[in-house]
Amino acid sequence: MRWLPFQLNPDLPAEGISRQAYIERKFGPGGSSNYARVTSVGKEVGIEFAFEAITIQPNTLNAHRLMHYATQHGRDDAVAESLFRGYFEEGAVITDLAVLTRLGVRARLEEAPLAAYLASDQDHDLVLATDLQARQAGIGGVPFFIFNRKVAVSGAHEPETLLGAMKQALED
Repeated sequence: MRWLPFQLNPDLPAEGISRQAYIERKFGPGGSSNYARVTSVGKEVGIEFAFEAITIQPNTLNAHRLMHYATQHGRDDAVAESLFRGYFEEGAVITDLAVLTRLGVRARLEEAPLAAYLASDQDHDLVLATDLQARQAGIGGVPFFIFNRKVAVSGAHEPETLLGAMKQALED
């Protein structure tokens, strides 16, 4: 499995925007109630979503750079888990480089080299180019799965659906 960059909101400023303003712009007043079902389903599978703790709707470019760095160090799955837990369960402000560093360290990346990497612009253009390639390939949201470079599945699905797509990818 490979994690590839795809920004849901690539036009947001680097520091992000108010989560409340974003939700109201996207869904209208009271739009945060849209997350009640996700919160309920999350509880069923052991995820304690804390959408009310999220104060910033982030530009995720640096989070994707962290994922790229993690991939280079064999820690991509652990960092993805740390990022998801940080943002969705803890309300971490993932536009903050110190927060991204802490989340990477929690996934057992070395602090000093990671902080230096994030403070630089290394891989900035690479991550943007990879994100653009995904958009040009027709990807418009997450999650998005591509099995065996043949079968694509967009959105959250039951395990049986994903297994069926995997089997189809092996047959084609």
